[in-house]
Amino acid sequence: MSKNLEKTYNPKEIEPKLYEKWCENKYFHAEVDRSKKPFTTVMPPPNITGKLHMGHAFDNTLQDILIRYKRMQGYNALWIPGTDHAAIATEVKVTEQLKAEGIDKKELGREKFLERTWQWKDEYAGTIEGQLKKLGVSCDWDRERFTMDEGCSKAVEEVFIKLYEEGYIYKGSRIVNWCPVCKTALSDAEVDHEEQAGHFWHIKYPIVGTDRFLEIATTRPETMLGDTAIAVHPDDERYKDIVGKNVLLPLVNREIPIVADYYVDKEFGTGAVKITPAHDPNDFEVGKRHNLPEINIMNDDATINELGGKYAGMERYEARKAIVSDLEEQGFLVKVEDHSHNVGTHERCGTTVEPLVKQQWFVRMEELAKPAIEAISNGDLKLIPERMNKTYMNWLSNIRDWCVSRQIWWGHRIPAYYCQECGKVVVAREMPEVCPDCGCTHFVQDEDTLDTWFSSALWPFSTLGWPEKTEDLDYFYPTDVLVTGYDIIFFWVIRMVFSGYAYTGKAPFHTVLFHGLIRDSQGRKMSKSLGNGIDPLEIIEKYGADALRITLVTGNAPGNDMRFYDERVEANRNFANKVWNASRFILMNMEGKEITVPNESDLSAVDQWIISKMNTLTKDVTENMDKFELGIAVQKVYDFIWDEFCDWYIELAKYRIYHAEEDPAAANSALYTLKTVLGDALKLLHPFMPFVTEEIYGALVPEEESLMMSSWPEYKESSCYPEAENIVDHMKEIIRGVRNVRAEMNVAPSRKAKTYIVCENENLCQGFEEIKESSMPLMSANEIQIQSDKSGIAEDAVSVVVADAVVYLPMEELVDFEQELERLTKEEARLTKELARVNGMLNNEKFISKAPEAKINEERAKLEKYTQMMEQVQERLKGLRK
Repeated sequence: MSKNLEKTYNPKEIEPKLYEKWCENKYFHAEVDRSKKPFTTVMPPPNITGKLHMGHAFDNTLQDILIRYKRMQGYNALWIPGTDHAAIATEVKVTEQLKAEGIDKKELGREKFLERTWQWKDEYAGTIEGQLKKLGVSCDWDRERFTMDEGCSKAVEEVFIKLYEEGYIYKGSRIVNWCPVCKTALSDAEVDHEEQAGHFWHIKYPIVGTDRFLEIATTRPETMLGDTAIAVHPDDERYKDIVGKNVLLPLVNREIPIVADYYVDKEFGTGAVKITPAHDPNDFEVGKRHNLPEINIMNDDATINELGGKYAGMERYEARKAIVSDLEEQGFLVKVEDHSHNVGTHERCGTTVEPLVKQQWFVRMEELAKPAIEAISNGDLKLIPERMNKTYMNWLSNIRDWCVSRQIWWGHRIPAYYCQECGKVVVAREMPEVCPDCGCTHFVQDEDTLDTWFSSALWPFSTLGWPEKTEDLDYFYPTDVLVTGYDIIFFWVIRMVFSGYAYTGKAPFHTVLFHGLIRDSQGRKMSKSLGNGIDPLEIIEKYGADALRITLVTGNAPGNDMRFYDERVEANRNFANKVWNASRFILMNMEGKEITVPNESDLSAVDQWIISKMNTLTKDVTENMDKFELGIAVQKVYDFIWDEFCDWYIELAKYRIYHAEEDPAAANSALYTLKTVLGDALKLLHPFMPFVTEEIYGALVPEEESLMMSSWPEYKESSCYPEAENIVDHMKEIIRGVRNVRAEMNVAPSRKAKTYIVCENENLCQGFEEIKESSMPLMSANEIQIQSDKSGIAEDAVSVVVADAVVYLPMEELVDFEQELERLTKEEARLTKELARVNGMLNNEKFISKAPEAKINEERAKLEKYTQMMEQVQERLKGLRK
């Protein structure tokens, strides 16, 4: 027995209650069940550095849609949630918090600092969990993980040791991104590139033993203190005679060689470039090819070190000014050009990053990358949209060794130990008791921690118990689909792929669904600096989670950015209300009635039409969902519910419901169809709008435990009714045509008129006859007569031509002739005056010469409008006077 709904839908009250019920009943929880096929996905773990933003809401909504869909399809669906320790980002936040309290991080010490950071983690991880629950995500909270929990930390340690023992991890000096404020190496992911206005300084380098100079241009003149060569292109005829000679480095007076290297673009600038291997990644590679020395002229805080001579101790930009001044004074500065270029800044503190040669831990990537490249080639891995393949392959094909060490305290500490006596390095799970080389018993652990991405690269399998051979890992891994933003394809997705192959022998997932960024209504990226960020919780508070969720997915295609408008959320809240009110109408009319399954012969053409439409919708939406076309799928469901079901079927069903006493079987068929189609429509809508659909379904089918645990609708050949679709689609066209004519003639809806449908198609006529009584209220008809010719229809009847039929409306039934004649005569007089006024103005030369162009155009538009109106009024008057 169904039950009634409250008069209005109140998401604030309903959403928390339903979420609590879902959690209490463990609907989100999955255990190994060999009788079912698993479907697994892992949540990209949000950083524990604050609140969720709209991008998180988008990402998690897409994942929730997929997991709810698969759960309803009968899969053993597991969605693993978790958070990321976000090493540098969190350390920066906690350091700032301590600073505000007057506490110096260094004075506090490592242990106390880590205690404080764990407190931060406990607070913010809980905040993030609460926010995700508000959004309605159906992840398995019993399996929530953290990148620094015991299991994930064990996996990280195991991987580091394994890679080291296999020769893939080494410690060496290479170029890294260095933050002079945080004093740590950074991954590429932690560097934002922004366009900045700068300069090209053109400098003359004297060629030793000649009176010639080489002119080079640089955006960072301070780095010239560390120049160790000038490079030219091997095929550049201008410089072939000087390759192998030396130039004298201005200000430093050190001779450096001229080398030939294909790295140089001979068409750019002067075709000669300074090579500073310790301060530029490309120069570093050139230096390796030519055995050039690496001269690092900077301290960790970006001041010039003792190798900078007279500039030692100066801050880098202060040194730049002094060097440019000295170059000018000594005649080496040729010119200065304005130049905009991309500058790397640390995303957390905003400091301009310095490329520096540093002693760090690296992972050799060339071999590890090969299986990840093959995965795309052999189809083991599918990226959606497909255009992401190019980005993926480009990065892997040009991959560099990965710097994995960070000079911070928060994170996984590197399991490397140094003998205090002989310097022997031992990588092990625990601190060695005795040095294998010298027998010393004094060891210290490496101070550095690992890059955050080192642990998150293991996320798909470390969360399932790896490196232990757990039953969960055997059953749920590899996972199925990863949903993430296109902006972290290199930093996370590719690292998970090569890690999956390296440690499990399998790709960690078979599909990656990339989504775009959420932008503001002007198309700008949301950021703190612009102050245009939108808090998803505020939107949920105002409109409900369902309205936000459907807004985020509607009109969205994989990989594309989308703009966020409050108006769209409001419109989708109105849709939720529409579904609620329609459902309430159905439930009220079902109350107290025992609705039985009708025979097929008892179903009217209207019932068969909506059942057939619902059947096709099920097929289409399932296909769209399987292709990850979630935006297309939800639009189809939305259009069906609003248009076909609410605006057409419910209206067409009302006649039989209201005349139940005269024909109970017809009313039963209508109510059965309403209940069945509404139930299936709610199922299709559920992954997108879980709360409102669950609440309605609970009232509609109270005998079922939960909509989210019910089965996804399936397409059935037996539910296809093409003939009924043809009949109802024709009748809809007739109704629309009649409504348009009545609107054009200003006929009040209360004025009923006899309607003639002339149709020669026998099947259509038969179908129209069956549904005409249901259709009469929709076209304000007091009678519908269906016939094969025009006999008995008045000459002055207004006609509406539709496919395969002509509809006639007798004029005298539509209008009161005398009243209409009087009204139109008055309208004619009004338009005559308006036309005289407009023509008078437009024929007045004084007005035309002095009035603004916008005003003249406005009057011309009025003339056109009034002329058209007059033509229509006079035509109607002519007809009436006949």
